[in-house]
Amino acid sequence: MSKYLITGGLPLTGEIKVSGAKNAALPIIAAAMLAESPSTLLDIPKLRDVTNLCSILRAMGAKIEREDNKVFLDPRTLNSFEADHEIARKLRASYYILGVFLAKNGWARTSLPGGCNIGNRPIDLHLKGFKSLGATVSLDHGIVEVKSEKLRGSRIYLDYPSVGATINIILAATMAEGKTIIENAAREPEIVDLANFLTVMGAQIKGVGTDIIKIEGVEELKGAEHRIIPDRIEAGTYMIASALTGGNVFVKNVLSEHVKPLIAKLHEMDVDLEEKISGVKINSTKRLNAVDIKTLPYPGFPTDLQSQMMVLLTQSDATSLVIETVWENRFMHVDELKRMGADIKIDGHSALIKPCKLAGAEVTATDLRAGAALILAGLSAEGETEIRDIYHIERGYENIEKKLATINANIRKIK
Repeated sequence: MSKYLITGGLPLTGEIKVSGAKNAALPIIAAAMLAESPSTLLDIPKLRDVTNLCSILRAMGAKIEREDNKVFLDPRTLNSFEADHEIARKLRASYYILGVFLAKNGWARTSLPGGCNIGNRPIDLHLKGFKSLGATVSLDHGIVEVKSEKLRGSRIYLDYPSVGATINIILAATMAEGKTIIENAAREPEIVDLANFLTVMGAQIKGVGTDIIKIEGVEELKGAEHRIIPDRIEAGTYMIASALTGGNVFVKNVLSEHVKPLIAKLHEMDVDLEEKISGVKINSTKRLNAVDIKTLPYPGFPTDLQSQMMVLLTQSDATSLVIETVWENRFMHVDELKRMGADIKIDGHSALIKPCKLAGAEVTATDLRAGAALILAGLSAEGETEIRDIYHIERGYENIEKKLATINANIRKIK
């Protein structure tokens, strides 16, 4: 097991580059299996989740080669449509195998997916979508099986704009007979990126980025080359880190339209921020204003930046309120921040944050974004912070300790 050691108190300065988006890379890697020829994907981040998904697909017969952030995928050698259950349990995105191979082969099986324990995350909406397309679904002892002789387009209303369900239904509907309409669809940029890749492959998809998506099924998809969009959550994490430490950082490879809610809140806090073509410049030397935050599905404030923003709010000039509406267990980082001196009170889905000085401590990353928040807290705290269970963090941040070290952070990874 490895851990991070951080000595805080240094302002971050310099330039840091954002990697490709994990939450776009995973469904796009899965989508490449729909094709009848190979695909090449660029800017794929080197992450534990990506490695696990590639391992699942290799075990199913796919040929996958990797060179740095470039991945070559050949689905022509696939010989199985059942995922390795042990690996699938570690990976939330393993459920995309269901939509892909239901469309491609009419049958797929996997275990219920794993991922971070941030709340109740059923796949009911995924299965509801598959059933609407004509599939039969069975769930037995944690194993999900879907099958259909022929998928047919349908009108599907999602009770909640679930990102995973929207993606899985899109994957299944690309080769269904006729038209599929998804209402109350999720609108995240990662879904748009997936649709752009599928469209280059030959899919017929309209309305992505809105709450109504229309898909006209096609008989065949061809491999394509595609570059993954930048990771907006990684970008936001570095932007917050710069503001938190009184830094002067250019966060490179950012699509500013994807982080508008964060930019708005940083402006509200009186952080000097400049949007450029290739990134965002943060120069934070002023006292931070307190703000209130409520997480919402995109284009609202992202739940994946809530814990990082909570750390920033501990350094503001007054009491702030954070309301979490997406996941019920998204405050698991609070107890760890309290070890570092944070003054935070939880009441249901709300957190009241009072200004305080943070001090280094031994803490544990309970999930991916909680781990990122602890890194930020360590960068701001007085003294040394030790973060354990960093495998959570490595699921979503590529070489975060090396990247932060290039902008003056005193952070190192030890075994």
